[in-house]
Amino acid sequence: MQEQRSGNGRSGAIHRARSVWRTVSGLAAAGAVVAFSVFAPPVPAQTATAPGTIPATLPPLRDAPLPDRVELGFLLYNDLNISANRNTGCVTCHAHSAGFTDPRSAADPVGMPVSPGSVPGKYGVRNAQTAAYATFSPPFHWDEQNQTYVGGQFWDGRADSLKDQAVGPPLNPLEMAMPGKEAVLERLAENPVYLEAFRRLYGVDLKWPQVDLVYPKFGAAIGSFEPTDEFAEFNSKYDYYVAGQIDLTPQEKLGLQLFNGKAKCNNCHTSEPPPNYPHALFTDFTYDNLGLPVNPRIAELHGVDSLPPDLGLGGRPDIAAKHPDGSQNGKFKVSTLRNIEVTPPYGHNGVFATLEQIVHFYNTRDTLGEVADAADPGFGVTGWPKPEVPENVNKAELGNLGLTAEEEAAIVAFLKTLTDDAFDETDLENHEGEAPLHR
Repeated sequence: MQEQRSGNGRSGAIHRARSVWRTVSGLAAAGAVVAFSVFAPPVPAQTATAPGTIPATLPPLRDAPLPDRVELGFLLYNDLNISANRNTGCVTCHAHSAGFTDPRSAADPVGMPVSPGSVPGKYGVRNAQTAAYATFSPPFHWDEQNQTYVGGQFWDGRADSLKDQAVGPPLNPLEMAMPGKEAVLERLAENPVYLEAFRRLYGVDLKWPQVDLVYPKFGAAIGSFEPTDEFAEFNSKYDYYVAGQIDLTPQEKLGLQLFNGKAKCNNCHTSEPPPNYPHALFTDFTYDNLGLPVNPRIAELHGVDSLPPDLGLGGRPDIAAKHPDGSQNGKFKVSTLRNIEVTPPYGHNGVFATLEQIVHFYNTRDTLGEVADAADPGFGVTGWPKPEVPENVNKAELGNLGLTAEEEAAIVAFLKTLTDDAFDETDLENHEGEAPLHR
């Protein structure tokens, strides 16, 4: 496909990366150990400690082709060696094949709502959120006008940026389970390409003992890759529709009309582009308590009868200190709906296995009736369980929408138009380039 990428060095890097990207995703989905380390004869340790003033680059250790920052981020994103058992990387839980979520959860949304970690028997406590379109999330902040928190990364916004987010999972005992920053850097230093790349691109030596100086560069490298267009393709059926190249079906058009009207989806999953931008992001990056019930499968995976309530935003110590009234309890970040078709399960705890189920929940949460828990055979049929966090539940925009079964189905049909890579562009009339619009 013809490359039409934005500037800042992204185009060439992604062109070189693209030939292996889907292979990597497929191998990760199959549980294979993938390492993109390009090994060469060992390179001796150089600077024993960081100099007083960090230079822009360090002298080369060897004469060899090196990745640029985007390519280095690509390699690190796909490297499984930065986990305790060399079996888990960013790509494991955020693969292109599953809309940059966990393909294991997508394949088994009921049995695997959270991701297995590097250590056997360890699991996360929240559904892996998509990394697609995450670059558009602003830094975490309080919106004074709307009296709400906005932005950040993770379900609770605890990281301001992609580079801040990237440094967390390797140290999480439920995820990559590395014992510390130094252990991560030691793994990276095993690879002479990484040694040389960090010296030339970031002016640091991976073997320096000042780990708090060096470790953030690891996050910065991954943070250079994730803003590329590979994570934000904007080439769904909806994008072609907006560009005037194809039409939606009558059912999809009804779904779009309901999305922007009766169903109130557009209130948070905005279908209008933000100011000075050509594409809709289908999220306003705010936080909300939807009244989701507990997902008992997560406790089962952890081998316990129950887990403490997940307070989301209100569970962050800094937020709890600012809001001792508990007004942020139960709130989680509004995710983009782009690629929603291929990213089951749904909700921060993955309690909904299908799009039909979560749309039905939005419509009937307060009217269907009540069942004991999400494992009840009547879940979503005769009733819904009580909310995990009953305070602050949004009752103004969901719970009693009055949608018919036909209207629910139309909304689901529209949501499926938001899936990227929807077409072989050569089959489209008046095909020019990779997509009708670009970032």
